Amino acid sequence: MTIDWESYDPNGFYDDMMTGPGRPRDVGRVVARHLASLSTEEIRSRQEAAEAAIEEMGITFTVYSEGSNIDRAWPFDIIPRIISAREWAHTEAGLRQRLRALNLFIGDLYGDQKIVHDGVFPAELLAGSKNFRPQCIGIRPPFGAWANICGSDLIRDHHGDFYVLEDNLRVPSGVSYMLENRILTKRVFGELFAESSILPVADYPNQLFDMLGSISPRPGDFPEVVVLTPGIYNSAYFEHCFLAQQMGAELVEGSDLVVGDDDCVYMRTIDGLQRVDVIYRRIDDLFLDPEAFNPDSALGVRGLMRAWRKGNVGLANAPGAGVADDKVVYAFVPKIIKYYLAEEPILPNVPTYVCLYDDDRQYVLEHLPELVVKPANESGGYGMLIGPAASAAVHAEFAARIEADPRNYIAQPLVKLSTVPTVVEDHVEPRHVDLRPFILQGERMYVTPGGLTRVALRRGSTVVNSSQGGGSKDTWVIEGEI
Repeated sequence: MTIDWESYDPNGFYDDMMTGPGRPRDVGRVVARHLASLSTEEIRSRQEAAEAAIEEMGITFTVYSEGSNIDRAWPFDIIPRIISAREWAHTEAGLRQRLRALNLFIGDLYGDQKIVHDGVFPAELLAGSKNFRPQCIGIRPPFGAWANICGSDLIRDHHGDFYVLEDNLRVPSGVSYMLENRILTKRVFGELFAESSILPVADYPNQLFDMLGSISPRPGDFPEVVVLTPGIYNSAYFEHCFLAQQMGAELVEGSDLVVGDDDCVYMRTIDGLQRVDVIYRRIDDLFLDPEAFNPDSALGVRGLMRAWRKGNVGLANAPGAGVADDKVVYAFVPKIIKYYLAEEPILPNVPTYVCLYDDDRQYVLEHLPELVVKPANESGGYGMLIGPAASAAVHAEFAARIEADPRNYIAQPLVKLSTVPTVVEDHVEPRHVDLRPFILQGERMYVTPGGLTRVALRRGSTVVNSSQGGGSKDTWVIEGEI
């Protein structure tokens, strides 16, 4: 048995490769034809080859919720997701616009707060922010870039239009899996790369290093860049190691660094102390510096904020950037873009109800079985309510949570997420996906072509997070048709 596209039915959802049974889109025609030419044994052997490579390469992730914190092999599907370069150019422009506006917003909040004084962003929302850091007031990072690395989550609706679902501005993860997915796909479908114009993603580590170098306080071609990790028990430790290795940077923990009497940061080496120029930190704000934040933190570096404030070290992302990584702030991003850039948003938000406001909250409480409810500052799919899939008891539980702390919740209609063909045993079935592109901003901006496609491996599920049973695919942005 081979893949029979005549039996593949997206069931009314927008599908990236097929418009319906037996009808591939132009952008996916060659891949669909190639897949149909392979036998079941060939498809199975390629999936097995990819899984063996994942084990050999040690590509893992950690699921905290299972309590064991044991690494799992990265779940990967061999069929790529395909997006045309023409469509991607529009999406990329929207992502650039969004991060420019968000960085202006963050800088304003730690400066004059004009957007609050002008009544565009509500003062009560800022007052209730869990990620606003008073320690950052008055600081101006290089190029006004607070969020140097952003991972914005995109979804397609039933028309195929991209929407921004959320912006991850604190320590966004997943880019290493995007890079590894490309390596894996080249191994199993190398013949397709030979005859197509798939935009490369492999230069991301160079782009990241150059961006980090641009915020170095000391000019030079080879600034001392380090990746600061919480350690091996962090779920993204694989990514921390991967990025440090790819950039040729040192992977350090807090105990490896020290702030000297001159308020510069030094790394302990066998040759003595060596000055550090830029820290790509993968530690949350509150654990970054026990002198400025949580005094009990053993993960950070005492005095680091002092060194940063004096301009002696670059920090990415800048502390305090998470003030815009708040799902309530997300609801205001279209207004933020218009306020700072005097432009219409290129990429739309999903319609969002802010439970702090009486009318919105009343609507949410009356329509919980139809809505997706999210806490303002959770990630990884934790703490969410997917109303149509939940019981009456869970609806009641969330109603109580919302009424007890309305500032902490937003709600959105359940978008009919798009699908892509995914290998299921000896055939393919449509599975829902999202997309996380990565945007860098230092002296200049860079956007990954495509990004990390996450796929819900269970039939009918819309939860794509790896920590909740999701997998991933390679994402191809293709120039022309193949």
